[in-house]
Amino acid sequence: MPRATSERFSRTHQASIRSAAKGESLKNYDTGEGSSSGVRNPIFNTERFGQHILKNPQIAQTIVDKANLRPTDKVLEVGPGTGNLTVRILEKAKHVTAVEMDPRMAAEVTKRVQGKPEQRKLDIIIGDFVKAELPYFDVCISNTPYQISSPLVFRLLSHRPICRIAVLMFQREFALRLVAQPGTELWSRLSANVQLFAKVDLVMHVGKNNFRPAPLVESSVVRMVPLDPPPPVKFEEFDGLGRIVFSRRNKTVHATFMARGVLEMLEKNWRTWCSEQNKMVEDGVSMKPKVEEVLSSTGYSAQRAAKMTIDDLLKLLSAFHDEGIHFA
Repeated sequence: MPRATSERFSRTHQASIRSAAKGESLKNYDTGEGSSSGVRNPIFNTERFGQHILKNPQIAQTIVDKANLRPTDKVLEVGPGTGNLTVRILEKAKHVTAVEMDPRMAAEVTKRVQGKPEQRKLDIIIGDFVKAELPYFDVCISNTPYQISSPLVFRLLSHRPICRIAVLMFQREFALRLVAQPGTELWSRLSANVQLFAKVDLVMHVGKNNFRPAPLVESSVVRMVPLDPPPPVKFEEFDGLGRIVFSRRNKTVHATFMARGVLEMLEKNWRTWCSEQNKMVEDGVSMKPKVEEVLSSTGYSAQRAAKMTIDDLLKLLSAFHDEGIHFA
């Protein structure tokens, strides 16, 4: 992966001449803590990066407490904003690496620990989390910028070595999809993919008035504990199956697989597998009866994805693999 720009700030961020002339304290805008104002942040265009600064100190403390930090922990924080979570993490952890897209916010986080012992425990990577080269970390804590919610989750789950725990803030609907159960309205491909590799539970809901600027939607915090060791399942295969069955989650699995595009894709994958295994492919072979046989033998032909558990999906995936039918 390309490495994001990394820099440790030492410069003190200066207030603008206009702010100084009005006698305004930049510090009042830095953290937003203790303020009930819902106005747009006058210093930073936080919406540009999908960030909303958490200003409620009690919620910030609860998020850190739920991570059960140890004195030896190295913590990855994504989207520190002005550092309201960062300073609390530094009180409990051995080291914090914060990944921040906005250099001005990174400067403000550094300013809050400048000249303090915590300064030596903080490194800031300035750049895109999705592209950044991540260091070793035990715990991840994030008030997640909205547009990287899904990339954040799956990068954490694929990161090696596996982290111990992640406490993450998301838009409420996204968070509820992460913890949704089979048979519920929000059970989805996202739910299955994440819960295959991690135990996820809901920590708390957070109202939009606890942020500056206030977002248009409510937020929730989840706790994610990656399974270690992870299940011996190739993610691309499981996700490929999920992509098909959840595309029409309330239709029968049989109806979903009988779609022309699905059968063509599976036949192409099957022929590729046969070639790799040096297996002869007879002329006129049809994929439809092969797929129907798998669905019939497993008993999932009349099942609906909306009610299929992770175990159901794994059994179906295994049955397809036994016939040389793959999804990635």
